[in-house]
Amino acid sequence: MNWTKGPTVGRGSTATVSLATTVSGDLFAVKSTELSNSSFLQKEQRFLSKLSSPHIIKYIGFDVEYVDHVPMYNLLMEYAPGGSISDVMKKQGGSLDEYLIRSYTRQILLGLDYLHSSNLVHCDIKCSNILVCEDGVKIGDLGCAKLVENNGIGNTSSEFSGTPIFMAPEVARGEDQGFAADVWAVGCAVIEMATGCNPWPEVKNPVSALYRIGYSGDLPLFPVWLSEEAKDFLKKCLRRNDKERWTSKELLQHPFVDLNSSLKKIENFPKNSPSGVLDQGFWDSFEVTDSPAPTKFTTFSGESPVERIKQLAEASPLVNSCLPNWVEGEDWITVRSNHMDESSNVSHENLFTDADMEDGNGESTRSESELYVEEGFSISVRFVLESNVLETCGASVVNSRFLDFIKINNNNNNNSFSLVDSNLNSLLALHIFGDLLLICKDTSLDESHHK
Repeated sequence: MNWTKGPTVGRGSTATVSLATTVSGDLFAVKSTELSNSSFLQKEQRFLSKLSSPHIIKYIGFDVEYVDHVPMYNLLMEYAPGGSISDVMKKQGGSLDEYLIRSYTRQILLGLDYLHSSNLVHCDIKCSNILVCEDGVKIGDLGCAKLVENNGIGNTSSEFSGTPIFMAPEVARGEDQGFAADVWAVGCAVIEMATGCNPWPEVKNPVSALYRIGYSGDLPLFPVWLSEEAKDFLKKCLRRNDKERWTSKELLQHPFVDLNSSLKKIENFPKNSPSGVLDQGFWDSFEVTDSPAPTKFTTFSGESPVERIKQLAEASPLVNSCLPNWVEGEDWITVRSNHMDESSNVSHENLFTDADMEDGNGESTRSESELYVEEGFSISVRFVLESNVLETCGASVVNSRFLDFIKINNNNNNNSFSLVDSNLNSLLALHIFGDLLLICKDTSLDESHHK
């Protein structure tokens, strides 16, 4: 097969991984190393060439080429555009959410179950050896794999391989490396996916790791944020006694990765949304009003417009239904009183124009309307008309314009109000006499003018 090597996409301990293309433009990956150091690649080639599973990286072929007169061994295999699970973790901030961990773990177990049924122990399961392809995650890097007998139990071969931090206790002690060792590594990989760290982050060197794993009696710490199902799954994987560990086939039935269990949970979930626009049963669940509510007529007593508005609001069922039912209690804090005292009165400068504040001699004068400030105000409401942000001298200044609506108490029966415009620096006097509303921009209105 004619192919062209492209850029390097990864480097391992024994080989370099490059992207390659065929004459027809198909992409695949090439693992390359010098022929003299290619024992691991050749062993992987022998295993991959005999395997065929959607959960194991696909074998394409191998060849030997010369680069600068140096023979290079090339192993051609399926390209994983997503990289490894470790790469996915880095892209997602260092760890994965539990839903994705469940999915990935199930696919890893399916691949392991296939390998174990073929009497193969992978011996180096970890996130960097699980490749993310377009049709799912697949087990790769079988350079440490080995054939076993007796169903993977009691294999006391002198050859032990893999990454120390992911080794099972019996492997660390040099006793056995069978199918149960792969199951221990799956538990470690789940912790790695959940935390972004290896299962023994406090251990700094391989020798210390092997001693602690093999002889301390400790277990890796389970992430506290995982679900109870996830923690129970880890307990089944990370049992120090390899005879008590669940097999890959048994773990596939665990609720943490069992799709049938997950589907049952979804089926039991109450469905409240329609399956389509013609789902009449869903729409029939809503109450339908046959006719609109009849119009309610209300008679009003009194001549005051304020009283009429108050009675109109009280008579409206829509308004009353929307009004909150607030009850004064100890947990309420008064932030503004309806009655203004002298300390909270509006400043004189905002209430009067220059003509009102000074007489011909330049001395301050006051008309009787000043009683509005000291004595006459009972209710005050402020409306914000506009607010602008101005940049000046390197600082931002908020300039707001507002309107104060103030009720004036007087001795007669008239309802009088005042509007104060903060920008105009003047007072607008509103006087309501029954149905007659007068608006004046003069605060020195005398008694006869009001009448």
